[in-house]
Amino acid sequence: MAILQVENIIKNFGTTQVLKGISFSMEEGTALSLIGSSGSGKTTLLRCLNFLERADEGKIIVKGETLFDAKVKENSSEEELRRKRLHFGMVFQQFNLFPQYTALQNVMLAPTLAAKAAGTYDAKAIEEHAKELLVSMGLENRMNNYPHQLSGGQQQRVAIARAMALKPDILCFDEPTSALDPELTGEVLKVIRGLAEHHTTMIIVTHEMSFARDVSDHVIFMDDGRIAEQGTPEEVFEHPKEERTRQFLASYTREGE
Repeated sequence: MAILQVENIIKNFGTTQVLKGISFSMEEGTALSLIGSSGSGKTTLLRCLNFLERADEGKIIVKGETLFDAKVKENSSEEELRRKRLHFGMVFQQFNLFPQYTALQNVMLAPTLAAKAAGTYDAKAIEEHAKELLVSMGLENRMNNYPHQLSGGQQQRVAIARAMALKPDILCFDEPTSALDPELTGEVLKVIRGLAEHHTTMIIVTHEMSFARDVSDHVIFMDDGRIAEQGTPEEVFEHPKEERTRQFLASYTREGE
């Protein structure tokens, strides 16, 4: 059974239809890259999956549980929305760390709040898990630093650890290197590549074509709110079937020359 099934997701902003019937599925332990021009709907799709936006039509099913069905009238409480979001960990472009907290405190915050709400609070266990995550990000010497004391790449690695702290089913990245200087991009991509090697289930919105080709099990090319083409990295990057895909990839090849 697929870990995620997305069926006919449609999203409108006013009279503008941004997502025009998106359907796909993915298996546990795989990495899916979403590529396409700016404005093609990639980030909006991620936001719908994370319940930061509500789709106008469609279904979202995780591990066989229907988390969203536009045909079913919902009056979801904030508590119910939080429960649904626990299935997804989100890493944003701009890090979004709390400046008043250290790296360790940033990673511990969400698990602490969740555990207190559930009546299962164990401060020592939460701290140990947060430290393990930061060590895995190569930040063992930066745990007590505040965000302003960290480079952009280090902040993004803290953000990745924070997204993993609640042990989500699917880790989502929204252009995780777009806010970084080129020299810092490599360290974040290395972390994500390591997660892929450990079969972390991931959806990655990226403009790093060579990275998407190397790290992904499946690639979706979006164009004008639709899936224009999808397949394995070899199929999409080496043998694209659609002319629009070839045009898009050619533009990135030219930019890299």
